[in-house]
Amino acid sequence: MNTLPKPLIEKLNLREDQHSKRMLPNENVLIDFSSNDYLGYAKNELIFQKTHQYLVENNIKTNGATGSRLLTGNYNLHTETEAYIARFHGTEAALIFNSGYDANLGVLSAIPQRNDIIFYDELCHSSIRDGIQLSKAKSYKFKHNDLENLEKLLTKFKIHNTTSVTYIITESVFSMDGDSPNLEKLSVLCEKHQCYLIVDEAHALGVFGLQGSGLVQQLNLQDKVFARIITFGKALGCHGAVVVGSELLKSYLINYARSFIYTTALSPHSTATIYIAYKHLNSEKEQIEKLNKNIIFFNEEINAIGLKHLFIASNSPIQCAVIPSNEKAKKVSQYLQSKGFDVKPILSPTVPKGKERLRFCLHSYNSKKHITDVLVFLYNFVK
Repeated sequence: MNTLPKPLIEKLNLREDQHSKRMLPNENVLIDFSSNDYLGYAKNELIFQKTHQYLVENNIKTNGATGSRLLTGNYNLHTETEAYIARFHGTEAALIFNSGYDANLGVLSAIPQRNDIIFYDELCHSSIRDGIQLSKAKSYKFKHNDLENLEKLLTKFKIHNTTSVTYIITESVFSMDGDSPNLEKLSVLCEKHQCYLIVDEAHALGVFGLQGSGLVQQLNLQDKVFARIITFGKALGCHGAVVVGSELLKSYLINYARSFIYTTALSPHSTATIYIAYKHLNSEKEQIEKLNKNIIFFNEEINAIGLKHLFIASNSPIQCAVIPSNEKAKKVSQYLQSKGFDVKPILSPTVPKGKERLRFCLHSYNSKKHITDVLVFLYNFVK
């Protein structure tokens, strides 16, 4: 049949009416304030060339992995890359997944068991929430970055179930607000209540910590965190993700994480790109410094231009100006794009109604002039 069932057509029409229908954008040559390529690694020619050189020197000429890691798709390159990542992140072991979505799905559907309890930040990414839904555990959300609220929930729900295991899940940098939890206080709370802490570091890699190792390592909390999920599609500029933690955690995931077991492994080329990009990050200083200077400058400019009231406080590359209503957020975005700047709107239902926004993603390669210009255009449109 060449048409959708009527209920699905009605759902699409509803999105149209709410100005929230998603469409694939065309490739553009606008000034980038939209991508997650914080350090410019996705377009880094040296990483591209070194990846090719590595594959040639090691006589790796396979286009695909040929199967899952547990069947025919496990190469020495996977093992070597995971060992390097584990050392880089100061942990015992690492396990590569095909994407951050797959990693969160695998960890959260496999680890919490029936009668266990999960507490998660209300602004956690959809991949985290989907993984939680697939688990058999009871789950409760706590107010965003509100540890008082979390402790009340811990006291309320744990007292009736002292034999269960409790997991607390958060992100070190939230993808829609760009802010961070107080991980030091959160780790103390986890110790007090004997909880296992899981942290998604997708937007912290390449931004925080020595050589961009992430916020957990910047705060020296790697021994306090049960599992970290780290995504490569942001600052690392390639594809895939990794879960880092203990050797026992890795062994458990190999045996029970369905999104790892039942999928073809990343190709050798993809894995080699991860390996070379991590090596590049390990010696990186200049691009991380440029990125952090741009974050500071952006915050100085929103103050100077008079836009601070629009923006959610953030010291990460994600800077969001709240523009309530899908229609208005789209109009402002279209205006900035007409001026040559790729700034995307984030619409409901991706964010709550009334919290629609423009998300500015900062990069090491954005110039100060570009930052000032785009903010002046924004001011002129919304004043």
